[in-house]
Amino acid sequence: METETKKTRYSDSELQEFKEIILKKLDKARIDLKMLTEAYINNNDHGTNDTSPTFKVLEEGNAVLTKEENSKLAGRQEKFIQNLEMALIRIENKTYGICRETGKLISKERLKSVPHATLSIDAKLNRPKV
Repeated sequence: METETKKTRYSDSELQEFKEIILKKLDKARIDLKMLTEAYINNNDHGTNDTSPTFKVLEEGNAVLTKEENSKLAGRQEKFIQNLEMALIRIENKTYGICRETGKLISKERLKSVPHATLSIDAKLNRPKV
């Protein structure tokens, strides 16, 4: 138990376990980003929707709103992907899982649910509210 409290970084096997979790999340995030991007670019729509004048104004307003929402979601997804990629770099550097404010290890449970986390729960809770 005493070695657990003095542990300063995760072992190579633990880092490999986290890497596998991150790679799975990264694959899914990239697929989701592709779908969101296609939804707001609307490349797949080659129908006659733009030729029918019936309820055109309402449909266009809804389409613009949906495109804006998808664009925002795609932006958030891109940021998520970047954070996951940075986590992979930290794994390679063997600095993954170390809180950037306290220097202590972030709990495994937190890293399994938020694999790109750079703050421990304590550090995150103690940050000033913006």
